[in-house]
Amino acid sequence: MINTQQLRPERNSIHDDACPSFQETLELIGRRWTGSILAAAAQGARRFGEYRAAIDGISDRMLTQRLKELEANGLIERTVIPSTPVQIRYDLSVDGKTLSQALQPLTRWSIERSARRAR
Repeated sequence: MINTQQLRPERNSIHDDACPSFQETLELIGRRWTGSILAAAAQGARRFGEYRAAIDGISDRMLTQRLKELEANGLIERTVIPSTPVQIRYDLSVDGKTLSQALQPLTRWSIERSARRAR
């Protein structure tokens, strides 16, 4: 269990131990298309074509780049299935699943906020 006292910044300061890690995470998930890729994975996309079909407007090049970044950051696991033709699957890792779950309240908040602003 996380000790919330350790995560609280010093008074009037944002320079505690959690800040650099949190900032790095925000920058990663804030990159264009990353949220869409994580959402597609959480909804069951596994193969490259499934991601591409689920995410309107993303190019093959950008999808490849973002999948590599997410893999390098331990959020996506890439599995090569030796068949003819070779199949490649992209699944959420344990960290990717917990991140997706952690983002659900933010997603709900965004939807609710958009609805309020549309009134």
